[in-house]
Amino acid sequence: MREVLLKIQGWFLGLTGPLGGWALLLIALVDSSFLSLPEVNDILIITLSIRSPDQMLFYCSMTTIGSILGCMMLYLAGRKGGEVLARKKLAPRQFERIGGWYRRFGILAVIVPSILPPPTPFKIFVLSASIFKVSPAKFLVAITLGRGFRYFLQGYLAVRYGQQAIFYMRHHYPTVAWVILSLLVVGILIFVLVRRIRPSLPPARES
Repeated sequence: MREVLLKIQGWFLGLTGPLGGWALLLIALVDSSFLSLPEVNDILIITLSIRSPDQMLFYCSMTTIGSILGCMMLYLAGRKGGEVLARKKLAPRQFERIGGWYRRFGILAVIVPSILPPPTPFKIFVLSASIFKVSPAKFLVAITLGRGFRYFLQGYLAVRYGQQAIFYMRHHYPTVAWVILSLLVVGILIFVLVRRIRPSLPPARES
């Protein structure tokens, strides 16, 4: 099975020759929907961005768009039998735990795994989003934020650090992602808190 997967990965990697950055869209779409190509997107973004720094934004955009399309396909498919598939993949306790995350954290339960690298079981969270009734609009926003953050960060690191970016991503990416994600969550919480406090404040008196 692993040999077959490696051959499939090699075939997709070969598409970058004739198709260039457009191949990234196709690869990301396939990887985010019904076939896993672990780390292929990440490696291609870094490799191609090092080779052509001026095309980095294009490569990251194509990968992000492809991933969004693939995730939406899996999300929509999850509305028809997704719960049955998820229950086959997960123990009952794991399934209920993920459901608790969605009820408590909302779209953050999509954003966090969409940022983290393999072996995060991302597809389970995509299916779970449809199972636990995350609206298509909120899901689209979450995927765009998470995948966009991940791929554009990789492109930036590739242009900034060159070949060292591959080593850096493998050893430090999860830490960097968690730190920035934590800052993002704190910012959102502060924003929500300020909005809740502001209506309760008495109106300013006219002088």
